[in-house]
Amino acid sequence: MTTVTSPMAGRAIGLSAVPDPVFAGAMVGPGTAVDPVRGPAEAVAPVDGVVVSLHPHAFVVVDPDGHGVLVHLGIDTVQLNGVGFETLVNKGDTVTRGRPVVRWNPAAVEAAGKSPICPVVALEATRESLSEVAEDGAVTVGTLLFSWR
Repeated sequence: MTTVTSPMAGRAIGLSAVPDPVFAGAMVGPGTAVDPVRGPAEAVAPVDGVVVSLHPHAFVVVDPDGHGVLVHLGIDTVQLNGVGFETLVNKGDTVTRGRPVVRWNPAAVEAAGKSPICPVVALEATRESLSEVAEDGAVTVGTLLFSWR
């Protein structure tokens, strides 16, 4: 079983509360979302694994069992063209849970007119394959967001 932990501090809100129909409808995959604490922050790896995709606003880590986890920093933040985001690892790097991957500022994202809400999605999964999904309540870095069996 893979446990996926929060890449940032904030509040778990569930995917259905994400202000984007693709994420809210779990079209990318099931999971949850975190409304992050405002201010400068680092998004960390939610699992041990390899960074297989890395953009300033999003990254995917695949764990040793082949489970891919997408962390998307805000909604429509690709439109910011990387401004306000700093990648701290490289694609292909092996990371451990909790290692900083991207430095960013959710308050600056919000000031730019974008939602700072962060979907954390189990790629190529079904809702039935997840358990213990956090959909409300405060989370800190490392809090369990969901388990994947």
